[in-house]
Amino acid sequence: MSENENPIKAEKRKKLHELRRLGINPYPYSFDKTASIASLLKDYDAVLKEGETRPETHFKLAGRLMTKRPMGKAAFFNIQDQSGSLQGYLRVEELSKEDQDVFFNLDIGDIVGIEGFVFKTKKGETSIHCKGLQMLCKSLEVLPEKYHGIADVEIKYRHRHLDLIANPETRKVFETRSKIIREIRSFLDARGFLEVETPVLQPLYGGAAAHPFQTHHRALDMKLFLKISPELYLKRLIVGGFEKVYEIGKNFRNEGIDRSHNPEFTMLEWYEAFTDYEYQLKQFEELVSQLALKITGSMKVMYQGKEVDFTPPWRRLTVYDGLREYAQVEPNTIDEENLFKMLKQKGSDLKKPSSKGEMLMELFERTVEEHLWQPTFVMDHPVEISPLTKAHRRQVGLVERFEPFVAGMEIGNAYSELNDPEDQLLRLKEQEAKRLVDEEAQPMDDDFIHAIEVGMPPAGGVGLGVERIVMILTDCHSIRDILFFPTMRFSK
Repeated sequence: MSENENPIKAEKRKKLHELRRLGINPYPYSFDKTASIASLLKDYDAVLKEGETRPETHFKLAGRLMTKRPMGKAAFFNIQDQSGSLQGYLRVEELSKEDQDVFFNLDIGDIVGIEGFVFKTKKGETSIHCKGLQMLCKSLEVLPEKYHGIADVEIKYRHRHLDLIANPETRKVFETRSKIIREIRSFLDARGFLEVETPVLQPLYGGAAAHPFQTHHRALDMKLFLKISPELYLKRLIVGGFEKVYEIGKNFRNEGIDRSHNPEFTMLEWYEAFTDYEYQLKQFEELVSQLALKITGSMKVMYQGKEVDFTPPWRRLTVYDGLREYAQVEPNTIDEENLFKMLKQKGSDLKKPSSKGEMLMELFERTVEEHLWQPTFVMDHPVEISPLTKAHRRQVGLVERFEPFVAGMEIGNAYSELNDPEDQLLRLKEQEAKRLVDEEAQPMDDDFIHAIEVGMPPAGGVGLGVERIVMILTDCHSIRDILFFPTMRFSK
């Protein structure tokens, strides 16, 4: 114990030592819990009358002590388990000597087991009359009372366990996140998809334009990268004969952190043979609209004070039409020089002109995306930014790709997948050449080219950013609110 220890913590430690002196184990191995708080309230809250007692009932509950209000030789208290919170009442003389010793050395934050019967107070609160009390874990740390202000937000993200104890709303968000992922699996499983796993450690990274995390494998003496996307491996499975595959897993991108980006995030990707981006657009629309309905009870949800309507059909907007509408630019006729000047006026970091397609997409990001609040499919992108996508069947210089946007955020990406081996080789060679000036360009992957040369059927592929749809369906402003442990600067 430090001489500078918080006096409340020091007092809790003193009680811990007193329990041990009394021969009471403050950290027992198990407890025979017979009910959850939610199940007890479900069974009795509606049927008990005010002041009614059910002494014939007998329950064993376990949870964390959140309040303690001694009243002479009696006390009211509240315990909290994963399912909810319940008021308890006890009279000291009704407890055994050991249970009394536990009670007198009990602090807020301790985890306890109680047994007793159900009653409803005269004020109408369903409660448990405690006849037995056991210490299950003596807590030494002082629980925070409230979360307000920037300093407390730092605590909230860095010490998520405290946030989960103190804020039922936080627990609800993560329970909803889990339900969303279950519903995604259910949707795809019902359509005959096979859930698979691809390597997290990869000798070559690919499938996205992103900076990878790099490591070294000592036994093989080789460089490895954390997965930025499962795309190239999932396509190999399509080549191998699986016609419908999906993966829900972690991706890692060595990039910045903001309200919608975290270096480690969860991505859903699925690939389906013999389909194209038009088919997958409708399937994506159905998945997300059904998610909204099942999670919130409606296809119209409130996000950050503004309605989002997921009811199909969603708006379709080509990249070129978006530029015409919001940037007042004609993409077919504007030249690279004027496009570069326009980007610099809008704050671009470009030092010199890049390809026309790349500059058009940067202009789209800077002028169009903020207007896309209602669900919108942004379609038909320039070929320069889409090296793994089939050329558009009707428009030269474009590819068959869509990105769904909601609330100004991109929530996914989808292609008619490129399966022409000669075209794919040419595209990856172009990407390899760009790597001298663009570290995010795709590296050449000879093994992937081999797979495409074996033959991949026509296929549609889709990615969905799980955190972003969770943010919208739980009305959370920041990705940090829906990650248990967001990436933060290390604090010793």
